[in-house]
Amino acid sequence: MALEYILAATASVFQPFNLLVLIVSTLAGLIMGILPGLSATMAIALLTGLTYGFPTSPALIALIGIYVGAISGGCQSAILLNIPGTPASAATALDGFPMAKRGEAGHAIFLATTVSALGTLFSVVCVLTLTPLLTGFALKFTSWEFFLLAVFGIMICGSLTSNGNVLKGWISGILGLLVAMVGMDTVNAYPRFSFGNVNLMSGIQLIPVMIGLFGFPEIVQSFTQVDAKVLQMTSFRMKDGFRKVRKHWVAIVRSALIGVGVGIIPGVGEDVGGWLSYWASKSNSKDPDSFGKGNELGVISAETGNNACIGGAIIPVMSLAVPGSAPAAVLLAAFLMHGFRPGPLLMGESPQFVYQIAIYLVFSALAMWFLALGIAKFSVKILGINKKILMPIIYVLCVIGAFLINHNDFDVRMMFIFGIVGLLLRATGIPSAPFLLGVILGPMADSNLRRALIISNGRLAPMLSRPICVVFLIIIAFMIISQTGLLRFIKKLAGRP
Repeated sequence: MALEYILAATASVFQPFNLLVLIVSTLAGLIMGILPGLSATMAIALLTGLTYGFPTSPALIALIGIYVGAISGGCQSAILLNIPGTPASAATALDGFPMAKRGEAGHAIFLATTVSALGTLFSVVCVLTLTPLLTGFALKFTSWEFFLLAVFGIMICGSLTSNGNVLKGWISGILGLLVAMVGMDTVNAYPRFSFGNVNLMSGIQLIPVMIGLFGFPEIVQSFTQVDAKVLQMTSFRMKDGFRKVRKHWVAIVRSALIGVGVGIIPGVGEDVGGWLSYWASKSNSKDPDSFGKGNELGVISAETGNNACIGGAIIPVMSLAVPGSAPAAVLLAAFLMHGFRPGPLLMGESPQFVYQIAIYLVFSALAMWFLALGIAKFSVKILGINKKILMPIIYVLCVIGAFLINHNDFDVRMMFIFGIVGLLLRATGIPSAPFLLGVILGPMADSNLRRALIISNGRLAPMLSRPICVVFLIIIAFMIISQTGLLRFIKKLAGRP
């Protein structure tokens, strides 16, 4: 029966109209992913309404295609401009942009695109084989676990981007958490730090923060640099790229497993999958100091992890009707709109649905690979343009990207403000990436901590009775002790050398 569903879904992809839909939707996702500010969530939301009158197969193909394309496309602007096209590509910029500055932009984009496809394909295997097991694990996460997961993610990001000073990275993450507290709280709907401003009551949007933190410093720096030379591209052969992918197959499998696992946890998302995969590769590397300076393994790990989250985030959508990420939440609404009822009864009511989604993910990943490499032939030429000519164009795109979120000029003003914040962070040597992750994970940390405290009447003891929480606490404590000099201080108190 499963084979029949797989063959039927495969045959539907090769119908001329469906094949056209696959190519167009994936290409649209890539373009929206490349442009700063146009996230995967926005891409799926915009397409959902357009597919309302579509038959089932082309509608699902379009939704999956634009999802895969948008998550994968963000790596190109991250590598070429150090401006992540989507939040999921923030970790990719750490090593991708230094590679581009060395003239290896084509090599970096090839690696990122190839492992993006491999990460998505790996997640398909998990969708088909590991759904019951992984879904059962995700159900063990309660408010305490979600809170500690958010803290854990921010601490990892701060450690990875701090260039030896972890306190600066953690301070940046805490500042991002504080920004996330602005607006109506999610438990009692009480306005916080809004000062009577209606726009602030709705909270500070993620995209203007991201564009400001990463886009503005690059734009300003391009005009302040005395040596604004045009980068020269080195020659690149696909054979060398495939050889590098084969060389790092262990890191790819590890990052894919992390990405799927993170994707399955409701509400976390692709950006965390990218950061955790990056952290795992750096922690296991014999040369961790090379990360952040153009290490190709950083690009490979981050892009494998964030794309593996796609299939991982779809698993709880189909089995529990609980989205694993923000784009998956919009995808859930689209599934409902097209007559499917994700949840425990899905396999009984629509057994072919899981196989359709899996096959459409496979072909979307393949289409993305070919289309992204085709686009890259033109996008890498961006590096051949003098930055004093290019950056005003990027500036206009940043303003448009911020405005398109709510069609509100308040978001554009927020982008300017966080652009200044980004400049100050860069001037003081404080990394911007933990700040952004703090803004992303802040609502999850805040709402889950408060909900857990309400349930436990303000007691922290229930957190210590949960095994997953204890594991998180041990890891967090070890990170603090080992990276801040406390371990040396403790040894000194104990009289050990």
